[in-house]
Amino acid sequence: MSQDTKILVVDDEERIRRLLKMYLEREEYIVEEAENGEDALKLALEKDYDVILLDLMMPGMDGIEVCKELRKTKATPVIMLTAKGEESNRVQGFEVGTDDYIVKPFSPREVVLRVKALLRRSSTTKFLQTETQAKDVLVFPHLTIDNDAHRVTVNDQVINLTPKEYELLLYLAKSPDKVFSREELLKDVWNYDFFGDLRTVDTHIKRLREKLSRASEKASEMITTVWGVGYKFEVVND
Repeated sequence: MSQDTKILVVDDEERIRRLLKMYLEREEYIVEEAENGEDALKLALEKDYDVILLDLMMPGMDGIEVCKELRKTKATPVIMLTAKGEESNRVQGFEVGTDDYIVKPFSPREVVLRVKALLRRSSTTKFLQTETQAKDVLVFPHLTIDNDAHRVTVNDQVINLTPKEYELLLYLAKSPDKVFSREELLKDVWNYDFFGDLRTVDTHIKRLREKLSRASEKASEMITTVWGVGYKFEVVND
């Protein structure tokens, strides 16, 4: 898989781009670079990357704006890089569709591990799309998840989800009424044993509910908060 995997590294500092490129190419990934947001968005829209490593703070168009524009048409996995570690920046990144977040200064080896974790999730999803023999569809009142087509519909309206939002919804929906802690979701959906911020789960749940609620409040209510524990998928009937 590595030899066909294309990664876009976006940072206004050449030193950081070259360092990440060197470590990623050791894993036999194909690495391309962009030094500003405008060039990054143009490349990301023209080409199909498997992962984008995107710096948050750049002159001109910053990483938040790039991700926001990208999410209008593409669901390419994005890992945000930033020198700012404040919670508000992390939440802002997740709210525009970032899949992961790494604060500078970082270890290049940690970045490689995060990339591999994200790629594993993406490849698993692709396998489910292409290799499943039987029709893999979950049907609930108001909500249908067609895993063969990788499509979510609410009252016959297609809901545009990022890869991570889709994986989170599918994971919960496959075990109705089972309560999952944030730690469990971070481990199983994001493949993190010790990395990651628990707020990652909260912000993705929030975005997921918002998208579902635009088509049906009943559908969004199926993702239930179990206070002090975590989240579960609960079937809501009329």
